[in-house]
Amino acid sequence: MFESILFNNDFVTCIVAMEKDKHIIEEPTADYQKAEDDLLKKALSSSYTERFHTMARLMKLNMILKSAKVVHKKID
Repeated sequence: MFESILFNNDFVTCIVAMEKDKHIIEEPTADYQKAEDDLLKKALSSSYTERFHTMARLMKLNMILKSAKVVHKKID
């Protein structure tokens, strides 16, 4: 059974299972496999030029972060 339940003024569709006067609300499960597949398809659809520019940007960021020095201040 599906119901629309009002939480903080937002409608959320939840699955409500009724077992002998018990109401159990289950959150919808995330589909991580589909999300991973979508990200992979998006990455594979980019051109070689876009991939090159992304890799160059990451290499520049790596060089900057390698030479970074972390200084801690004492909290007064």
